[in-house]
Amino acid sequence: MTILEDIHIELSIVLGSANIPIRQILHMSRGAMILLDCGHDDPTMVFVNGKAVAKGKVLVNEDQMSLEVTEVLPRGRG
Repeated sequence: MTILEDIHIELSIVLGSANIPIRQILHMSRGAMILLDCGHDDPTMVFVNGKAVAKGKVLVNEDQMSLEVTEVLPRGRG
């Protein structure tokens, strides 16, 4: 085992975002939908420790989801 194997990172896959008032969230029930600021063809963003590192595309195969990385962002972005 190398020293790198014990390092933990926070990985976030972001499909999109929404800006909505808290009162709307408080009134939501099961099945409520939140519209995101993206379309189905827009890239999904990959963040590591809060910094954007890549873009990708969500793939669905039956009941499993995965992310295909389509672009690695240059350092300094995000």
